[in-house]
Amino acid sequence: MKEKITAFIHNLILYDYILFGSVFVLFILFIVLSILMRKKLFFSIFLVLLSFAILTLGSTIGYIAMHQYLFKNSVALSSQKQLTFTQAVVVKGTLLNESKFDFKSCNVRASVYKVSGNPIKDYIFTFNPFQKMSMLEHNISIGETRYFKMIIEPFTYSGDYNISLGAKCR
Repeated sequence: MKEKITAFIHNLILYDYILFGSVFVLFILFIVLSILMRKKLFFSIFLVLLSFAILTLGSTIGYIAMHQYLFKNSVALSSQKQLTFTQAVVVKGTLLNESKFDFKSCNVRASVYKVSGNPIKDYIFTFNPFQKMSMLEHNISIGETRYFKMIIEPFTYSGDYNISLGAKCR
């Protein structure tokens, strides 16, 4: 857990600090305003609850929305092929930089999950892939499409499966 927190803090950018600072300033502002309006009890309690909601939801939702806007990308699966003589699957795809910034690095992830035919089970299987693979792509310019090939091994599953791709860019 300590490693995840350290990695999160290490990967913060200037926009993250501005977001968290402005959320904290709004939190302090509403707390001070609720103290000044302490004679009106219900309004003061509402301001305290609003300030804590802004502190928790504002920073979380703001971080997610800002990163989706700043680092917008799309990943498409071109082909997948299970090899015959080795226990591996070759996945080919494309990564497109749709943002207004250059990416320093992109972590492209492939997840393999079971398919059962039951829509409820299929939905649950997407949360727990039985095999994952990731790779890094570096220096992707604005509007550039990068082609990649990934080998998922060892792959011993013989039933029906789906592969989903995703990318997290910085």
